[in-house]
Amino acid sequence: MSIQSPRKQHLWIWFLWLGCFYSVWAWLVFGQGRWEDAKAHWPIALAMAMGSYVAGSTPMGGGTVGFPILVLLFGLSASMGRDFSFAVQSIGMTSASIFILCRRQPLAWSMLKGSMWGSLIGTPLGIFFFAPLIPELWIKLFFAVVWASFGVLHLYRIGEISRHVGMTEFDERWDFRVGLALGLVAGGTVASVTGVGIDMVLYAALVLLCRADLKIAIPTSVLIMAFTSVLGIGVKSLSTGLQPGAYENWLAAAPVVCLGAPLGAFMVDLIGRKPTLLFVAVLCVGQFGWTCYTERSALGFFGFTLSLGAVGLCLLGFEKLRSWGAVLVGEAQAKRTANQSAPSPVLAEEKTVS
Repeated sequence: MSIQSPRKQHLWIWFLWLGCFYSVWAWLVFGQGRWEDAKAHWPIALAMAMGSYVAGSTPMGGGTVGFPILVLLFGLSASMGRDFSFAVQSIGMTSASIFILCRRQPLAWSMLKGSMWGSLIGTPLGIFFFAPLIPELWIKLFFAVVWASFGVLHLYRIGEISRHVGMTEFDERWDFRVGLALGLVAGGTVASVTGVGIDMVLYAALVLLCRADLKIAIPTSVLIMAFTSVLGIGVKSLSTGLQPGAYENWLAAAPVVCLGAPLGAFMVDLIGRKPTLLFVAVLCVGQFGWTCYTERSALGFFGFTLSLGAVGLCLLGFEKLRSWGAVLVGEAQAKRTANQSAPSPVLAEEKTVS
């Protein structure tokens, strides 16, 4: 397992990035006469102050907060929520990723590289061919179900997840292939539909399948979401364009998330990841209830029951991943034991000569 953790930090690169971003943002807002647009959308900037902290400190992108705020609270379209998630995370998650890289935090590089290649293929395909087929109501439910299952998982598995130290050693080519498959599927489905989620999928594989330390799994998930967000907003901008209102909300929120996400990545080392994850888990379950309540007339009893069943299926998938991880951990330990007990070639040769 390739885990990078050098010692020397290069935070000057992050400060250079901040200077470049705020210079460009100031030109867009003041030089292009868009200050009134940015000021009119101050509520999303306020909401993303918390959303960006969540993005940097947990395996969930800022869109985890931005999507339900825009769609459920402000009543905007789910497609616009998806585009805004891509746009705002392309700044916030990128800023957090630069901060993480400058601090030289440990990362699961093999799986990360594989998931990037998978996302590079899957996300554009999902945006062009899968997302347009999903009705607005289904996008809301898709988001609600996946994040609710993730929240429930942490509410009853957080003790086990937070105790992981290091990472189970597998073959790096195996890690790359797993990351490639995850990036392809998650980029083509969850991320292309909601604008978030590929980070959560990679994180789940790391903590359940590979038994990775949260200090490795969370920074790795931040980087894959940053990559996918930049890719997603680039594909949308160059093809179909953004939904109306996404750019104006981005102008208001971008300067907040550029600092908020790195702050989350820094503060979580001080207050611990377990309390933060539990808080976000409660939010994830709460947004599911909020979605079902606001869409109760469209869902009905049958739709609500199906939604609960979908949460259960997601949890079964997580538990299956965990059981595979237990098998792989046992195989890895047996392999290490066999290698340690095997006589060295030099000793074996000396014994044969004698």
